[in-house]
Amino acid sequence: MTHPVVRTLGAAALAGAGAVAWGLVEAGWYTLREVTVPVLPPGQDPLRVLHVSDLHLTPGQRRKVDWVRDLASLEPDLVVDTGDNWAHVDAMPALLRALEPHLARPGAFVWGSNDFVAPSPKNPARYLLPDARTTPAAPPAALPWRELGARFTEAGWVDLTNRRGVVETAGRRISLVGTDDAHLDRDRFPAAGGPDDVRPRPVRDDAGVLRSASGDVDLHLGVTHAPYRRVLDAMHADDVDLLLAGHTHGGQLAVPGFGALVTNCDLDRGRAKGLHGWPGPRPDARGGADSTWLHVCGGLGTSPYAPVRFACRPEATLLTLVAG
Repeated sequence: MTHPVVRTLGAAALAGAGAVAWGLVEAGWYTLREVTVPVLPPGQDPLRVLHVSDLHLTPGQRRKVDWVRDLASLEPDLVVDTGDNWAHVDAMPALLRALEPHLARPGAFVWGSNDFVAPSPKNPARYLLPDARTTPAAPPAALPWRELGARFTEAGWVDLTNRRGVVETAGRRISLVGTDDAHLDRDRFPAAGGPDDVRPRPVRDDAGVLRSASGDVDLHLGVTHAPYRRVLDAMHADDVDLLLAGHTHGGQLAVPGFGALVTNCDLDRGRAKGLHGWPGPRPDARGGADSTWLHVCGGLGTSPYAPVRFACRPEATLLTLVAG
């Protein structure tokens, strides 16, 4: 007769193997989230924003490439890419194929840490620590991010690397502010009122909604890769209407009924992905000046050295912006 301890260990081993096997399957089970955000001025038609993040693309991921390409069938008015596009030095052709139909639309982008260098092998358990950053034993492989940025800007996408910019789409004029990757401490928030700040001095109407004094800016968006609190605070102070971020992978590993275990930054676990408010909650459209809408995309990929997701499907998000 098998000893109870042996049976317990065997059952635990089987459960662990099953969880890993499922995690490998779930990492390729892409899903589209759809979210409605009431941020536009009264009377305006809806505006559709496709938010993609954290592809971590490697050569040979044809199914992911095809899935991302097919998102163009949603016909968004604006595409926002919040970084960590690739994870291999030879991934440029696959990445450009994935993003090709989206580059034909108005867009904006920022960089994540894995846009600059390829990921390095590390103990996957480090992702469970409050700060998973490490100093690799050898310099990681540099990625051709400058060439990628040139491809993006040549297509008309706005580079928001510690910059401000403007996009015109669907009859609307949108001002944007962005930062470089805060996970690498490369973020430098661009000061308001500079030559790239297209907004007139904003005012609030009787309902407390931020409006341009001259009415020529319909929306102010904030874009960053890693949603560190210092960046979110700066964007809230800049009166962005909606803040878009990635980086967290939605936690990547979650427990049903509990949620994400970590965010890989100083953002709380409860806002690891999805639509929330910053600094406080936004239970409805009446948050006013006290809270900024924050959308964190759970992203479409993983590090090639930790290629699993659990209770946290890879995702892109279509945000439909409507009148507040």
